[in-house]
Amino acid sequence: MGTKTDTTSDARRRCDWATASALMMAYHDEQWGLPLHGERELFEMLTLEGAQAGLSWATILSRREGYLAAFEGFAIDRISQYGEKETARLLTDSGIIRNRAKIASTIKNAQMVLKLHEEGSSLDELLWSFVEAVPRCDAFRSTTKAPAETDESRAMSKTLKKRGFSFVGPTICYALMQSTGMVNDHNPDCFRYHEV
Repeated sequence: MGTKTDTTSDARRRCDWATASALMMAYHDEQWGLPLHGERELFEMLTLEGAQAGLSWATILSRREGYLAAFEGFAIDRISQYGEKETARLLTDSGIIRNRAKIASTIKNAQMVLKLHEEGSSLDELLWSFVEAVPRCDAFRSTTKAPAETDESRAMSKTLKKRGFSFVGPTICYALMQSTGMVNDHNPDCFRYHEV
C-alpha cells in the first residue's frame, strides 16, 4: 500500500518513502507536510526543492547542513548581494550541489524575495495564496498515486517565473507545496496524516 512500518525504532506506520534512512524518517516525522511560514524558512525550502531538480530528495537532504552553512543560514539579504566571489566559493563547496545555474538561481531568487518586500508583500503571502492560506488535505493511498503537479502548482510556477524566480517549475512547486504543508500528502494510514 502507501505506508511502511519501521520496526527498528517503533511500530508507527509511515509514508512508503520515509523509511529509506534515519535522516529521511526524521524529516518525514518532524517536518514534511507541517505548515511552514516565515521568509527564511520558505526561502530555504524553495532553494532546496530547486536544488533537487534532476536529483533525489535524499541527496539534497543529506546536504541540508551544507546548504545552511554555505548560504549563511539562508540570510536572504546577504545572499541577494552575492557576486562572482561568492559564486566561485560556492562552486568549490562540496557541502552543496555545485551547479552554477542552481547557485545563480538561489541568488536571483533572494533578490526577487526582496523585491516582493519592496512591493509590500512577502514570499509567505505569495506562496500560501495558491491554497488561499489554508492547507489542502489529500488522501492518496501511496506516493506513486500523488500527482507530480497540480493546477495550483502550475499557477504558482507561472507566477513565480513571471516575477523573475527560477528553478520553479510546476513539479518543483508541487514538491514545495508538499514539504511546506500547503498540501497534506501523507498517506491516510501514516501516523502523520492526522497530526499535520
